[in-house]
Amino acid sequence: MNYTLHQLQVFLKITQSKSITRASEELHLSQPAVSIQLRNFQEQFDIPLTEIIGRQLYVTDFGHEIAAAAQTIIDEVQAINYKTLAYKGLLSGRLKISVVSTGKYVIPYFISTFLKENPAVELALDVTNKAKVVNSLQANAVDFSLVSVLPTNLDISKIELMENKLYLVGNQDFNFSPEEMEPSLVEKLPFIYREQGSGTRLVMEKFLSENKLKLTKKMELATNEAVKQALIAGLGCSIMPLIGLKNELINGDLHIIPVKGLPIKSNWNLIWLKQKNHSPVAKAFKEYILENKDKIIQEKFSWFTD
Repeated sequence: MNYTLHQLQVFLKITQSKSITRASEELHLSQPAVSIQLRNFQEQFDIPLTEIIGRQLYVTDFGHEIAAAAQTIIDEVQAINYKTLAYKGLLSGRLKISVVSTGKYVIPYFISTFLKENPAVELALDVTNKAKVVNSLQANAVDFSLVSVLPTNLDISKIELMENKLYLVGNQDFNFSPEEMEPSLVEKLPFIYREQGSGTRLVMEKFLSENKLKLTKKMELATNEAVKQALIAGLGCSIMPLIGLKNELINGDLHIIPVKGLPIKSNWNLIWLKQKNHSPVAKAFKEYILENKDKIIQEKFSWFTD
């Protein structure tokens, strides 16, 4: 056996993503480079680690066992690195945060200075939908999560960061008179949904239910970016968080349709399991947020909060 730490890291990422393409994107490597590393790693074992059925990559039972061992080895190497840095008096370790997809417009501003002040800290940031964010928190796989809709089935603590506002938006093809700006206007529009499990969709469906609105024409897309592009192209309208629309509104690609009953308001919250035993890095980050959140909001989000 003569495998390298890099091969272990590549193989572990492949088992997590179940895709050479996604693994290469997450590792910032070319697909051929990832494929070569997988082949070189596989050559050291007589038993298959992966198999391709159709066009889908599957990890074998043996591959899962090797992946678990690889994770243990990588964790131990990281622990050695962290201990070395701590001995030098540097705050070190991995900060793990899961973020709902719209939160990618928020969280970078709350972590950038902390990371600059603590260069030995590694960030593991997972941006996904609300259902997966809550699952990762429940599984104790992350230190913190950023959500705008609080989970009701978990015992959590939270830091309220800033307001979240959702408006009905569309491109310039969708202009209406003030007399039309009733919630019932939504029923006449081609409407674009986020996918199931999205916090934005949950809030949207609550608004529709409360106003007893029934949509006749709708489209479902997987990400906020996909919804934005569909809106710009004039495929319909949607209820979207303002935080992700700054450039499109400034450029005139989209505009707010001021329907009565909107905006829907909630709050961005940094949450964690109440009984979570945080690492020194996570504790330091929590203290940093408490001390600096108001300053960050004032400096970075004045356009949003005014």
